[in-house]
Amino acid sequence: MRIVLDSVAKGARNAALPPTTAAFQSGQAALARAETEQRPTVLGLIASGRMRPDAGVVTIDGETDYSAMRKRIALIDAPDVCEPAPDVTVAGIVAEELMFAGRASNPIAVGRRLTELGAAEYSRWAIGTVPPTVRIRLFSELALMRKGVEGLVIVSPDRHGGDPVEWWRFARELAGRGIAVLVVAGDASAAAIAAASLVERLDETNPQTFDEDPGRDDTDDLPDLIVEKA
Repeated sequence: MRIVLDSVAKGARNAALPPTTAAFQSGQAALARAETEQRPTVLGLIASGRMRPDAGVVTIDGETDYSAMRKRIALIDAPDVCEPAPDVTVAGIVAEELMFAGRASNPIAVGRRLTELGAAEYSRWAIGTVPPTVRIRLFSELALMRKGVEGLVIVSPDRHGGDPVEWWRFARELAGRGIAVLVVAGDASAAAIAAASLVERLDETNPQTFDEDPGRDDTDDLPDLIVEKA
């Protein structure tokens, strides 16, 4: 599965989303940069087939088919759209997702699923207090239980704080399982991920090499990181 957003824009004078181009596909994690409070959610909605752009083209496997996108791509933790209230317990969220997936959602089933996800200790926690990477892992794995879901669009994980390198590592783990992953995040997160990835590559090829200009944006140096600023 391959999703392409070609110069998509939304709103009067493109205020909600300026022309943005991005792509993500099965087996690959991609990052799209979007700043301001509204733009990440708008981009996430368009990339998952839940909103049509006012300009530009969106395709899935070369065709414009929003219905197929909605069935095959899950939108994860988008503010004002599918973000749970901060005081809802983790167990409550898991029970609801199990029900949506057509599975048993009783306390025993919830406990079993949390154990499988390595998150049993957070069962009684309010979701707003859960560590960022645990939160994203939980939402992503639960979404993948739904029938037909092959891709994820994760919106603004950086708004919860924490180290962006951690959730980016998880996004790449998902891609390694054949999932198509698009993460929408801000410039600071993109720069941090780019720097960490560059250092990792340099360490692999030459342990003595160092970044002579740590302030430079190395985003474009990463072949596995698709980036378009919105």
